[in-house]
Amino acid sequence: MEAVFVNLSVNKNHKPTGIVNPVLRIILQRLALGVLTLFIVSIVIFTAVNMLPGDFAEAILGQGATPEAVASIRRDLGLDQNPVLRYFDWLGGVLTGDLGNSFAQANFASFVGEGSGNSTTVAQQIAPRFANTMFLAGVTAAIAVPFAVTLGVLAALYRNSVFDKAANVATLTSISSPEFFLAYILILFLAVLNPVLPSLSNIYEGISFSERLTKTLLPALTLTLVVTAHMMRMTRAAIINLLASPYIEMARLKGLTPMRVIVHHALPNALAPIINVIALNLAYLITGVVVVEVVFVYPGIGQLFVDSVKIRDIPVVQACCLIFAAAYILLNLIADILSILTNPRLRHPK
Repeated sequence: MEAVFVNLSVNKNHKPTGIVNPVLRIILQRLALGVLTLFIVSIVIFTAVNMLPGDFAEAILGQGATPEAVASIRRDLGLDQNPVLRYFDWLGGVLTGDLGNSFAQANFASFVGEGSGNSTTVAQQIAPRFANTMFLAGVTAAIAVPFAVTLGVLAALYRNSVFDKAANVATLTSISSPEFFLAYILILFLAVLNPVLPSLSNIYEGISFSERLTKTLLPALTLTLVVTAHMMRMTRAAIINLLASPYIEMARLKGLTPMRVIVHHALPNALAPIINVIALNLAYLITGVVVVEVVFVYPGIGQLFVDSVKIRDIPVVQACCLIFAAAYILLNLIADILSILTNPRLRHPK
């Protein structure tokens, strides 16, 4: 009898290990897949950027440049080296935190041998712009996520009602409209006809938080209109899909109010798809802000990316693309991990 009790206690002590291992294994697999995906994307980014017509030497010298001058600048910038060697040199720098030096911020005299220029590193140029983009994405997420989830819950609660149909029409209209069109509509109504918010987001160093928030609000509202539809419709669909479940019927039979049934019983079990769509839209807020930043002249990484493409500043373009890809992959990984952690079958295997 004592041996039986010992065996039972040993099995009980080893049970948590069996619960943790499957979750950890899946999470590690997702992380390894994310790293592999980022490596493949880095190859695509480097190849695509270097296939752009023209280069920085031709862009800065203009059409009247002599072949000798172009070749001299290309040699000083290392653009005449083998592309494979340049890729691995760039990749090694990225792994050590060195994104290279910006071509555009260097002293032109240093290229033609008339002086020594002071190059600005890509990291120094991107850091404040990336912080601005993250602030814009954070303000948008703080508005869009609660608004979209609340709208989805109400649409599921009053499904097939006038409110549900109006919400679907409004969100579909906003998501079907281009970002620049929504931006100009908001500028017309909130900055021109009713001057409530500034039309240009001229953020500068040392600006106060309140003024920064005010100047960021109009582009944030534009992005909110774009991303709300996906999150609202997924929340509504996920909740409605669970309303016919037996435990929901049991909650109703207990006399709980429809709102309490949805919020306390249906919504927690619908978190996995909702988390996925929220993460995808948050990824869009970082990677898809290019058009909105250009319209509002917002000094973010999207505006920097467009300016760098115009002058073929290859190190900056590559770094911006890599940051976009890393943010998108990271947020998808976070969505996968949160979906795994919210799955009872993985957290409580038999």
